[in-house]
Amino acid sequence: MNNGTFTGRIGRDAEHRVTPSGKDVVNFSLAVDERRGGEKSTLWVSCAIWGERGEKLAQYLTKGAVVSVSGPVRVESYTSKSGEAASKLCCMVNDISLHGGNRDDQAPSKPAPKAAPRAAQDDDPFDDDIAF
Repeated sequence: MNNGTFTGRIGRDAEHRVTPSGKDVVNFSLAVDERRGGEKSTLWVSCAIWGERGEKLAQYLTKGAVVSVSGPVRVESYTSKSGEAASKLCCMVNDISLHGGNRDDQAPSKPAPKAAPRAAQDDDPFDDDIAF
């Protein structure tokens, strides 16, 4: 069974998009800190939430917020802007828990205004219609 669970801080505000087939998807990055032998390292996880649930949660998924996510995990390979081969860890979020906090450790007084979703690009790795 392929399922990962991660807890960390959101690295950038969530981005809501709509695929060409009309499905909603919300993407955000999650910084998961680790300490081993006194050294700190950060694992970055690209997260995607599909459907209406993601659309409704997007306003709360802001930079610095602490969340826990779980779902199927995969490693995707791509070519970086500099032309080098690279890879990233991706999680298709099935479950999410909001733990609050942001970079100022205070909840925002009002949610940010909801921006209109933009069309998803055809080369988006999360642009398939497979439900997990």
